[in-house]
This record gives sequence, C-alpha cells and structure tokens, in this order.
Amino acid sequence: MRALRRLAVLLASVLCACSPGDNSDRAPAPGQLDTTRLATVRFATDWRAQAEQGGFYQAVATGEYRKRGLDVQIVQGGPGVNVPQLLASGAVELGMGSNSFIALNLAQEEIPVKAVAAFFQKDPQVLIAHPDPGLRSLADLKGRPILLADASVTAFWVWLKAKYGFSDDQVRKYNFNPAPFLADKRVVQQGYVTSEPYTLEKQGGVAPRVFLLADEGYPGYANMVLAPDRLIAGNPALVKAFVEASAQGWRDYLHGDPSAGDALILKHNPEMTQDLLDQAREKMRRYGLVESGEAETYGLGAMSDARWKQFFEVASSQGVYPKSLDFSRAYTLQFVGHPEAP
Repeated sequence: MRALRRLAVLLASVLCACSPGDNSDRAPAPGQLDTTRLATVRFATDWRAQAEQGGFYQAVATGEYRKRGLDVQIVQGGPGVNVPQLLASGAVELGMGSNSFIALNLAQEEIPVKAVAAFFQKDPQVLIAHPDPGLRSLADLKGRPILLADASVTAFWVWLKAKYGFSDDQVRKYNFNPAPFLADKRVVQQGYVTSEPYTLEKQGGVAPRVFLLADEGYPGYANMVLAPDRLIAGNPALVKAFVEASAQGWRDYLHGDPSAGDALILKHNPEMTQDLLDQAREKMRRYGLVESGEAETYGLGAMSDARWKQFFEVASSQGVYPKSLDFSRAYTLQFVGHPEAP
C-alpha cells in the first residue's frame, strides 16, 4: 500500500506540472500566442512537395512553428486541390497563393480571403526557348508558337500581350509534357525557372534559353500566404506567428542546413529527387526569388500598396478586372514589412 501511495503522489506531481491550469503565471502577453498550448494550423500548398515550398517545410521540420505555438500540418497540393476553395470552406486555416491573380480573383468574387505575405518577390514563371542567337529578349518571341496551360492564358499571358504585343494565335495548349518542345526548335513553352529548364536540359541535352518574366518587368508576387478574413480579425497573433516562422524557415532553407526540410519534402513527395531540390534552391538564390525587391529592405514576405496597384493596373487595362474593383481587398500589409509603415 505504501508503494501505491508513493506512485499516486508521483503521478499527481507529474499531472500538476503538465496541467495547462498551472501556467497562469506564464500567461501570454496581449497579442501573443500561448505557446504552452499548440494551435493546429492546416496549411494547404499549391502543388506537390517541392523546393519552391522549402521554407514552409523547413519551418515544420526544425520546429520554428512550434516555437511560436503552432502545430502546422501541411496539406499537400496537386492537380485536384483548389486552395481558395479549401480556405473559403474552412477546410484549412491558411493556404498558398501561387500568383497575384489568385488574390485579386478572390477580391473580385467577394470571397473574404486575403494575401498576408509574399515569400516570392519574383514570380518564378519563365518562357523557355531553344538556343538561338537571334533571341535577345522576350520581344523576339513574338510570332512563335508558345505552349501555355489554360490558367496561364488568363494570367501572365495578359501582361505579355500588353507589353510585347503577343497575340492569341501564338498560343498552343501545354499539357506539362516536354515532347512538343523538344521536337520543334521554334516552339516556346512556359515553366518555372526552378524546374523545367533543368528538366529540359537533362532530357534534351541542350541548355535552353530562359526568360524570367519578373526580370523583364512582370510585377506579380508569388508564393503568398492566404488567410481568411475571419482568422485575420479573430486571431491575428496566429497569423503573425505563422508569417514570422515561415520567414525564418525560408532564411534557413536558403542559407542554412536545408536537410531537415528536404527530408520532409521527400517524405511527402516520393517522386521528388535530391538533385531537383538542390538545383531549385540554387536557382532561388541566384535569381533572388525570395530575397529581392521590397524584401531586401523590409524583410521576407514584404508587400506594398504600390506594387499591388501596378499589377492591378496591368490586369485591368486588359479587361481582366473592372477598373472599379477595390484591389486593396486582395491583401493586407498588417503582418509584413512594407514601405507604407510609419
């Protein structure tokens, strides 16, 4: 009996030490999350696990989210995953926005979801051509057949038509198959600077000519974090913690030891390979996808009213959106550094 009483005392002391009720003397400051109770956050990505999501995977793998009171569960994207729909229905708390059109589409459709951070200052979208001394700029692609996915025709293609006078009769359907490009040296195809050029070089044996649209003036953000208005208003500390942890995850993934993030990516997506991850990370650094533009001055994830206005004016001038649309409903600068901050 004496042994049982000692065991009971020991169990009681352990339970008291672990009880949330005994942490009242460590209550979080106003606007801060209670890190003694992890908040579950489901974060939906826009595609299968890859290096372009590396900062988020790194923050999970190294515990950056947990340090800030978040239990982040990444919901892997794919061809059948609609991130805005998941957010609007409440199936996930946060999601990834591939490009600025997604946030503006939400504003136009009056869906209460906003961009709260942009971790790619440059959209990684590229046009890829065969090596040709006559191709010196994007303007030289006018008249050539261009392989585009359906979503791209109503996205960056709008900007290309406005700036370079490209025409819709150049468009050919892109089914994410490199064979049509490799078979015809006049054909141009879309891609991500971090992915398709490397794959085409391995398969075709020739380094393709790559035009990064962002370096030609394309003003869109990419790799954005999207949050429902109800979460922004009801739990801003959670959103802030997620953005801050993600920023640290991106710093570590690009300049620290990325092995933890890579291991988690490879676990989630067995079709991914280490060489693809390594070259993509090098491209993100080389082209300044994450660390350029406003992020250089205001920190990772930065956005600005001026940049959103510039993007909206390009899209609305081509009839994608009515010029009366209040584009500011597409985003908030509440959680990131920005030029308009006092």
